Amino acid sequence: MAKQKVAYIGTGAMGKQNIYKLLEDGYEVQVYDKYPEAAKTVIAKGAVWKDSPKEAAQGADLVITNLPLPHHVLENMLGETGAVEGMRTGATWMDFSTTDYHNTQHIAGEAAKKGLFSLESPVSNLSHMGVDFCNVSYYVSGDREGYDLSKETLDTIGKISFFVSKTIGEAQTVKLLTNLLFYSQMLVLGEVYMICKIYGIPLLWMWDYIRPSIGNSVVTEQVSPFIFDGSYDYSCSLEITVKDTDLTVKLADELNVPLPLGRIVEERYREAGQKYDAHDNHVKVTKLIEEDNNLDLRLPDFTAPSPYGLDRSYIHSEERVTDGFGRIKPLPYQLEYSAPEPLEDEKLMDIAKSLTDFMAYINYLVLGEANDLGRGMGLTDELLEDVIRWSVGTCWISDHTDTYQPNPEIVEKIKSFDFGSKVKLPVMTNMLAHLSR
Repeated sequence: MAKQKVAYIGTGAMGKQNIYKLLEDGYEVQVYDKYPEAAKTVIAKGAVWKDSPKEAAQGADLVITNLPLPHHVLENMLGETGAVEGMRTGATWMDFSTTDYHNTQHIAGEAAKKGLFSLESPVSNLSHMGVDFCNVSYYVSGDREGYDLSKETLDTIGKISFFVSKTIGEAQTVKLLTNLLFYSQMLVLGEVYMICKIYGIPLLWMWDYIRPSIGNSVVTEQVSPFIFDGSYDYSCSLEITVKDTDLTVKLADELNVPLPLGRIVEERYREAGQKYDAHDNHVKVTKLIEEDNNLDLRLPDFTAPSPYGLDRSYIHSEERVTDGFGRIKPLPYQLEYSAPEPLEDEKLMDIAKSLTDFMAYINYLVLGEANDLGRGMGLTDELLEDVIRWSVGTCWISDHTDTYQPNPEIVEKIKSFDFGSKVKLPVMTNMLAHLSR
């Protein structure tokens, strides 16, 4: 089958990498971005610039939107010079954005009047910025014919895709529930590190201690370095994470899903969104806990092994490691980690062990809330297990649900340390209060 002609609208961090892959594989790609400067590198690689979404879409078999917020997608598809106006009958629109599915349904309804296929296809990185080396998964809902026509193109820029259903909205649900896992891990991790800082547990030792433990996740393993070097991760904006958590809570309200821990997470991200610039880096949410306690979480002379940290010239290693599920990540990240030598202070060791057990328990509970969202949308347990496993990187709990034994007693154990007498911990305090009811 001949390669599709692609129109790509949105040449940001993710869009660039996808366009590079398409061009490398011989695809003809027409591009548009609100900011022409953002498209310069892809044009240099062979993409063809167009002056509007409509012009970009003309003659294309597949139109991809990859944009930050729902209103951006609406404007670029249905605006005065929107892509729908330029698309030919039988072409497919595929949205990579994480957006409000009602927005997507509305656009799809208008597109159908012109005989167009519509797909929502939110993207998950299978390791930190896996999009840089085709290590992403796609959740797709909408017109199956459009998916079948575009699957070869999708496979060019990603590792795996799941056709979730013919109902637009169900793929967005998958993306939001998997993001919830990431965001909750991010907040708890920042507070765990602050406890360690104030109690005298070395941060680098704690990172080494968490990684081989049941509390490990892609956040602890691969995002910790962006806290330690103070870059807060250039790969994604705070605006997007605030939007995602807001959409998650709105979805829970629509489905009558309680989501108690998820609401605590959303509240903290909303606070960060109100305090910091929308275009700040997304891990800046951990700066809240630093400012709450007038301490930073820097490691002297530490730089994240990523082009999205302090060293913007860093190049990912070409060597990859592959786990038993087929998920990959670049060195220096490993499949297994060895625990560091124990701390001499037994009380500090008890704190460290209890904190990792608490992280695991919260990951377990939030996984339950995420599954409740999915079931609320009618997704099967089998599909949920698959998409979570292939979502935002590894998490010990979601990979070991068959063997993990939940330990509710860890709540009282954490409370017994009375961390709040020395450390301000808004998220953990709210979570402990909820779990003690």
